[in-house]
Amino acid sequence: MSPGDSPHILLGRVRFLIECIECFRHNKPLPEALCFVPKEVCYKICKDSSFSSTSCSSATSTGSSTAGKTIISVWECPSQSLPSKKLLKFNIEAKKGTCIRATGEEYCNTYGLWVKLNKEQLEEHKSGLDVEEGWILVCKHAEGGDRLVPVESQERVQRQGQLFGYDYNPYTRWEQVVDAQCCLHLGSKPRVAQQDDVAVQKLRYVPPTWTFECDEDLVHYFYDHIGKEDEDLGSIKQYVESIDVSSCSEDPNGGAWCMTDGDTDTYWESDGAQGQHWIRLRMKKGTVLKKLILTLDTTDDNYMPKRIAVYGGEGDNLKKLSDVHVDERLVGEVCVLEDMTAHLPVIEIRIVECRGEGIDVRIRGIKIKSSRERDLGLNADMFQSPNLVRYPRLEGTDSEVLYRRALVIQRFISLLDGLLPHLVPAWDYTLGTFNHLKHIKQFLLLSKRRSALITQCLKDSETSKPDFMPRLYINRRLAMEHRDNPSLDPSCKHAVFIQVYEGLKPSDKNEKMLDYRWPVSYDQWWECKFISEGIIDQGGGFRDSLADMSEELCPSSAECPVPLPFLTRTSNLGTGEARDRYVPNPSCREFHKYEWIGQLMGAALRGKEFLVLALPGIVWKQLMGEEVSWSKDFPAVDSVLVKLLEAMESMDKETFEFKFGSELTYTTLLSDGGVVELSPGCSSTVVKYEDRKEFIRLVQKARLEESREQIAAMQAGLLKVVPQAVLDLLTWQELEKKVCGDPEITVEALKRLTRYEDLEHSEVRVQYLWEALTNFTNEDRSRFLRFVTGRSRLPAPIYIFPDKQGTETTDALPQSSTCSSTLFLPNYPSAKVCEEKLRYAAYNCVAIDTDMSPWEE
Repeated sequence: MSPGDSPHILLGRVRFLIECIECFRHNKPLPEALCFVPKEVCYKICKDSSFSSTSCSSATSTGSSTAGKTIISVWECPSQSLPSKKLLKFNIEAKKGTCIRATGEEYCNTYGLWVKLNKEQLEEHKSGLDVEEGWILVCKHAEGGDRLVPVESQERVQRQGQLFGYDYNPYTRWEQVVDAQCCLHLGSKPRVAQQDDVAVQKLRYVPPTWTFECDEDLVHYFYDHIGKEDEDLGSIKQYVESIDVSSCSEDPNGGAWCMTDGDTDTYWESDGAQGQHWIRLRMKKGTVLKKLILTLDTTDDNYMPKRIAVYGGEGDNLKKLSDVHVDERLVGEVCVLEDMTAHLPVIEIRIVECRGEGIDVRIRGIKIKSSRERDLGLNADMFQSPNLVRYPRLEGTDSEVLYRRALVIQRFISLLDGLLPHLVPAWDYTLGTFNHLKHIKQFLLLSKRRSALITQCLKDSETSKPDFMPRLYINRRLAMEHRDNPSLDPSCKHAVFIQVYEGLKPSDKNEKMLDYRWPVSYDQWWECKFISEGIIDQGGGFRDSLADMSEELCPSSAECPVPLPFLTRTSNLGTGEARDRYVPNPSCREFHKYEWIGQLMGAALRGKEFLVLALPGIVWKQLMGEEVSWSKDFPAVDSVLVKLLEAMESMDKETFEFKFGSELTYTTLLSDGGVVELSPGCSSTVVKYEDRKEFIRLVQKARLEESREQIAAMQAGLLKVVPQAVLDLLTWQELEKKVCGDPEITVEALKRLTRYEDLEHSEVRVQYLWEALTNFTNEDRSRFLRFVTGRSRLPAPIYIFPDKQGTETTDALPQSSTCSSTLFLPNYPSAKVCEEKLRYAAYNCVAIDTDMSPWEE
C-alpha cells in the first residue's frame, strides 16, 4: 500500500522518518523497525530453463542436480570468488519441493548473494557440527543458472492457519514492520514475524567514533560507486537483440533509439488509434528480467501512458505478465515488470490507455535490470580500505560495518523516496515545507524520485517566453577601462553588469520586468549590440555578456582589482584551498542589485547558461536556507581567524597576555575591511583572559552574520525564479554546479600551464605524473590542483621541481608550496605508485598549509 492510499500510513511514516533523521544527526542506533531482519526465511530451488544441465551441475553453480536432487553447499563464510574447499562444511541434498530454512540475514559480495543458517538450522541437515553458523549461496551475479528464492513453507502455513486462522500472515519485510509499529490501526495491530536479534543489532551498530559527517561521506562514496552505475543503466543492448515499435512516423526506426540514448529530453512517439501502441523487445538468450523500467514525463500531458500491460513468451504465444496503472503525480521512472524467474524470448509492452483519453503516446526511456548483471549494486567488497582513499573519515572503519551501515542508509532512502512527493510545498496535497530535509540534504543524492519532482516543480512554475527580446547596447571598451582602474568611476556605471542592469529596466510603466522563469528552450535572455564591435548577436554576444558579468563580480585573477562593490575577496587570499572565493560585501546596501544577482542565478539553474560565481560553501548553504557552522564552514572565508580563535581558547593566561596585552578590544574586522563593535559602547574595552571565550563567541557570531542581509536579498531574487521545493531537493553543491557549471580540468590544459625546473618533460617521473593524472577523475584533478596551487579552477600556473629529499626517494608523499604553485615530485618507481601517492596527498594533505602562521599579520 502506498502512503497516498491512507493518511494513517502517510503520517505514521513521516513520524518514523523524523525519528530516523534524529538518530542520524545525533549518532544514535537507528530504530529496530528500519533494521528488521526476520529470524526465519524458507528458500526453494528455482530452476533456470535457459541453462543446460551441464552448466547447472558445474562447480560454480548455486546447486548441482543429480537424479531429482539438488546439492547445496554450506560454507564457513561468504567468499569473494569460487570458494576454497577448505571453507566447505557439508552439502545439503535437497529433494524436489524441499524448503531450506535460513535466517533473514543476507550478505552480498562480488561473487553473489548469500544467506546465513544458524546452529539450529544447520542441525536439521547435519548433527554434531561444532559451528555456530553457515552460509549458502542464493545466486551469483556473474552468470545465470539455478537460484534460491524465498517462499512460505507449506508446513508453516498449515501450522499458522491452525493457530491463528487461515488469514494469518505475519509481516516479514522491514517496510511492513515500520507500518505496523508507527501507523495507527483500527483494532489489533498486525502481527510481526520474530526478528533475528543478532542481525538487527549488527545493522543498528554505531562505531564509537562515528559522526554524522561519516554518514554523509558514506552517502557520497555510495553515490560515486553506485549512482553512476544506475545512470548508465539505459544502455540495454547487452540484454536485447532488437526493438520493434508500432510507430507510424517517417523515421525508419520509428524513433526507437530515443528510448535507449539515455537522454530524457528525447522520446519515441507513436501515432495512431488508442490501444494500438506497442514496443516489442527480442531478448538475448539467457537474460532473465529483474526489472523493466520506463521513463515517462508528466509534461507530455495526454501523450503520457495511464495504463501499461506487459506480455511475454515465445513467438506469437504471449501471456500477460503485468498490468500497471501509472500514478499521474509520481512520474519519472516507472517499473512495469519485475522479478521474472525464467528467460522469455519476447517481451511486449502495450500502451493500453493514455491520460485524458489521449490517442498518441510518448516514451522517453527504457531501462533493464537482469539476473545476468550485478544488479544488487551494493556489495561488501566495495568497502575495502584501498577504495576509501578519498574518504579519510571512513578509512579506519571495518568494511563489514560500512557495508551494513550502507544497507540501512539504502533502506532509509527507500522510505524517504516514498514520502518525498508529500513533503515538498509545490505538490497538491503537501504537508508543507519539511524542514527536516535540510538536515539530510546530502542523503538526497541517492534518491530515485527527486529528479522527477524537481522537473515537475520547475515545469509547474514556468511562464511563457517574453513577447520580445530586449536589445542592449554595451560599451565593452569603457567596461575594460573601468576594470583596469575602478577608482576612476565609483558609480561603476561603465561596468557590463551595470550597463545590462540599467538596459533591462522597463522603459515605461506598462512594460513588465523579466521574470526569468521561461521554458528551458528559451536560451537567449537578451540581445547584445557591442558598441564599436562588429557582432550580430545570435547567442554568442549574450553569452559573452554573462561571462563579462561573472568576471566583474568575481575576477579570476587575484592580482586584478574587484570592479564592482557587491562581492569582496575572502581573507584566504594566498592560503588554503578557498583562496579564490568571494563573499557578499557587508557594507554594500544596494539590495535591489543583490536580488537581481539572485534572479540571474535562478535563470541559470532553470536554463542552459551559467553565471560563474566563486562563492564559498557558506554562502551557497545560506542561499539554500541550510544551517552553517563556524568550524565546518567559516574556514573557507578566513582560515587564519579560525585558527587564531582556536589557539586563543586553549592558551594559558601568560601566553594570552604576551600575545595580546592591552591591544585586543571588543571589535572585529569584517571581510570588506570594516571594523565593527562586538558589544555596544565597548570598542575600547580591553578583552581580559577570563572573558576570552565570550569574546570568541561574539566574533564568531559577527562574522557568520556579516553578509546576512545581502545573502537574504540574493535568496529573495533566487526564490522569485526557482520554487522553494527545488531548493529543498538539491544539495548546496548541486545548486553551485547548476548555476556555475562543473568546470572540467583536462590533462591537456594542465600540461599547457605547467613549467619544469631542474627537470625535463621527457623524464620518466614526469611521464608517470601525466599517466597518473590521466587516470584521475575530474574531481581528483581539481583536488590535485588545489594541493599544488590552492586554486580549484583553471587557469593556474604549475611549477614542477624534483623532490626536496633527493632522487633516491621513491616512497615519500609529494610536497607542494601553494604560494609559488610548486609541486616537488619524488622519483616514483611506477605510474601506479605515483597515482596512489598523488591521490592520497590531494585528498588528505590540502588542509596542512604552512604558508602562513595564524600569528603573522
